[in-house]
Amino acid sequence: MTRTTGTWVRRSAAIAASLALMTAVAPVTTIAQSPAAGGEISVMTYFSKELGETALKDLLAKFEQESGYTVKFNDVGHEDYKTGILIQLAGGNPPDVHSVWAGARTAFQVKNGSLASLDDMWAANGLDSQFAPGMVASASTVDGHKYLIPLGYHYAGMFYNPKVFADAGVTPPKTWDELKAACATFKGKGLIPISLGSMNKWPAQFWFDYILLRTAGPEYRAKLMAGEASYSDPEVVRTLQLWKELFDAGCFPDGAAANGIDWTNAADQVANGEAAMNLMGTWITGYWNGNGLKPLTDYDFFEFPVIDEGVPNAVVGPVDGMVSAAAAKNHDGAMKLLAYLAGADVQTAWAVGQGALAPNVNADAAQFNDVMKKALDVVNKADSFNFNYDLATPPAPSEVGLDMFQKFVADQSNIEGLLAETQTGVAAAFANQ
Repeated sequence: MTRTTGTWVRRSAAIAASLALMTAVAPVTTIAQSPAAGGEISVMTYFSKELGETALKDLLAKFEQESGYTVKFNDVGHEDYKTGILIQLAGGNPPDVHSVWAGARTAFQVKNGSLASLDDMWAANGLDSQFAPGMVASASTVDGHKYLIPLGYHYAGMFYNPKVFADAGVTPPKTWDELKAACATFKGKGLIPISLGSMNKWPAQFWFDYILLRTAGPEYRAKLMAGEASYSDPEVVRTLQLWKELFDAGCFPDGAAANGIDWTNAADQVANGEAAMNLMGTWITGYWNGNGLKPLTDYDFFEFPVIDEGVPNAVVGPVDGMVSAAAAKNHDGAMKLLAYLAGADVQTAWAVGQGALAPNVNADAAQFNDVMKKALDVVNKADSFNFNYDLATPPAPSEVGLDMFQKFVADQSNIEGLLAETQTGVAAAFANQ
């Protein structure tokens, strides 16, 4: 069954603008000498147990059986991976194939000469017919060359516990005021209205992303991500002021509690009825499925509420991809594995196993559960798909912003001062690239 790819066909200008800054000087990498066919392919990913490790291992085992290669698999924790893979790439002893988030982080690795071009493999396998043009342009291509196989992508939405909502007589809010009213109802019943596990900083980013997109819109956000707008701008100040309204209304746990737990702890709070909802990517469904929860019965989602009427309906999420290092020891094996991972059946199996959406246009969406089918429909009907904050801006500036989000969760009392500090740090990070 072929699925629709509306959002990716309508390539988002916001994505293009966010990447333009980093693709201007991207080199085409010369491939290291490859050994004879066969042998071992080393693979390193951030797909830990909570993020689809079992599903990926099953796919790699099937590849081994079909190809005659052996795969040496290593997964690294999400946060450690961000710097760990860069150290290995810089040290000249990288894995043959590794995972990377599409967008700014892929462009950063290309700019440093760390990735092998996939142009020949891409053409030999006819991959332009397997992925929507917008996906190819925004996720796979840097400076006119292919570097990344899109493996899966995600949508960030408001995931909630249907039983908690039903017991409280609350329907999924569609507007900002309705969201605050729902928070008041849940708080009155002694519940955490919105769980938040910001110990590792990145879960808080989705709040900044969506509030900014629902007010200032995708074009302004793209300028901010590219360093062409200031964190002291009125648009950003208003974003934090609106976010502060939710803290003031008691929608979140206190800052110390939120910054003291991770995303899985926050997901557990929703699953066990301690909290009502959580803003998170669709990988939360894979985590919940693994814990025995049932879609629609035990969890569902709604779209992030409208704040300002007339602003384009933007959605947020990452694209997970697989790439090959320029210094790969087994280049031929790496290309065969990447071609395998691009296949529709493989991507369908990965999407079902991880709780993702499949980039391959021939993936069988009939195998998705009802919540993921609904997520796919939301993405396809959106006006634009935008990489989440730490994938839309380069790594160094993004770390400054992630620090700011965590500080804001802890203390919302000095918005202007926090944003001025952030602007100074972001400007310095862009200048030192």
